[in-house]
Amino acid sequence: MSGEFDFEHDAEYPALRERCMGTNVNEQTLLATDYLNHFNELVMILEMLADMPELLDEAKAWEPKDYKDHFRDSTIADRELAVEAYDHAPPKFKDPFDENVAKTNRLILTAVERLEHDIQLGDMDLVRSNARALSQMIQRLMDMCGANIHGSESTMAQSEIDDILSSACAPTTDTPSGPGESGSSQADIDALFD
Repeated sequence: MSGEFDFEHDAEYPALRERCMGTNVNEQTLLATDYLNHFNELVMILEMLADMPELLDEAKAWEPKDYKDHFRDSTIADRELAVEAYDHAPPKFKDPFDENVAKTNRLILTAVERLEHDIQLGDMDLVRSNARALSQMIQRLMDMCGANIHGSESTMAQSEIDDILSSACAPTTDTPSGPGESGSSQADIDALFD
């Protein structure tokens, strides 16, 4: 099944690999980095929330978008090839990519909820601190997605996500949790990756 390649792929892979050469679609993985622009826009919004809390509505309007839907709505020249190639991407690359995308989507949705809560408290230093930490975490996951697109099989371990979140995010100040606990927002984030 793999022929000249040392990984599992379908019968369409060799022809699609050739068609991807010189395009925005990676010829080895059959995935394209343009998809990450869907996340980049939201990360920029999160980073501006402390100074421009009115952007919260825009952040709340963000929704996960399927890879193929992203390209169907895209204006890049290789959008049709990206849509077609995705279904033929070798599982060795596509599976970890899809896993990292799912983690990124869940983290973004939880981050927006947490930052909305922080904004409601009126503590812009807390918003700034948590927005920075959450944006960095989202960026780390996006970096993993980018690495998958370029041929890495890696995913971010849950323990690494937990460590980063527990050390990076400041606790909210009005939670019903006991002393020293960061409240349900941290638990909600942690639960996403169980």
